[in-house]
Amino acid sequence: MNTIITAIRRYPVRGLSGQDLPSVTLTAGQALPFDRRYGLLTGPAAQDADRQGWRPTDDFFTLDRAEKLALLESEFDADTSGLVIRRAGKPVSRGRLDQAMGCMLVEQFFAAYLAGAAPGLPKLVDAGPGGAFPLHEDAPVLLLNLASVRDLEERVAKQPVDPNRFRANLHFDGFEPWVERQWVGRTLTVGGARLQVVRGCDYRPGSDVNPVTGTRDLTLLPILERGYGNSQCGIAARVVTGGMVAPGDAVLLD
Repeated sequence: MNTIITAIRRYPVRGLSGQDLPSVTLTAGQALPFDRRYGLLTGPAAQDADRQGWRPTDDFFTLDRAEKLALLESEFDADTSGLVIRRAGKPVSRGRLDQAMGCMLVEQFFAAYLAGAAPGLPKLVDAGPGGAFPLHEDAPVLLLNLASVRDLEERVAKQPVDPNRFRANLHFDGFEPWVERQWVGRTLTVGGARLQVVRGCDYRPGSDVNPVTGTRDLTLLPILERGYGNSQCGIAARVVTGGMVAPGDAVLLD
C-alpha cells in the first residue's frame, strides 16, 4: 500500500468544526492558512484580550470544556472572512470576522450558547495574518496515522473511533500502526513540503467527544494507557520547507 495523504483539514476557529481542503500551500514556520486563526476566549482570559501571540488551550472555549460545541457546524470563507454557524442544518449566527459588528454578533451568540460553561463573556480574538492559536506553538501542524486509529478501535476501544476526534490537519495512511511515535526529531517529505516532527500529541479531553453527536462517549485516556502504555495519538510538526500538499500525495520519511 502506498503511503499517502488522505485528507487535509483546517479548523478556522478553535473548538469549532473543521473544513476539508482540496489542497493547501504550506509556509515554513506557519500553521495551515487560517487554521486556528481565531479563538473564543473564556471570560477570565478575555480580560487580557489584547495580548499578542500564542495562548494556551485553557484560555479558549474548546471541546475540552464545552462538548456542546460539536453540535455546531461552522463554515468559514477565507476570501470574505465570513463565518456562518449552523445547528441541525439551520443558520443560528453569522458575521464577518474582519469587522467589529460581525465579531460582536458571533460573540453574542456564543455568550448565550455557552452560558454557564465558564465565568464571564466569550471574546473572539484573531491571531492576525499568518498567525494561529495552535495546540503547540512550536509545532502547529498536526498529523494522524489512520492505521493507528484503526488499531485503537479494533484492539483496544472495541468500537468505532472517528479520526476527526483528534482534530489533525493531515491524515495519512499506509504506514504500520504507531510507527509515527518513533519519528520525533525526524523529517517528512509530504507532497511538495518538508516537515520536522517535534513531539507526539498527548491526550486532550476533547478527544472523548464524538464529533457528530457532541457526547462524551469514550474515555480515551485509560484506553490509551491500558492498550499502549502512554497517552499519545498523533504527532505535531513544524514546516521547514514550504510547498503544496494535496490528498494522494506521498508521505516519505527522510
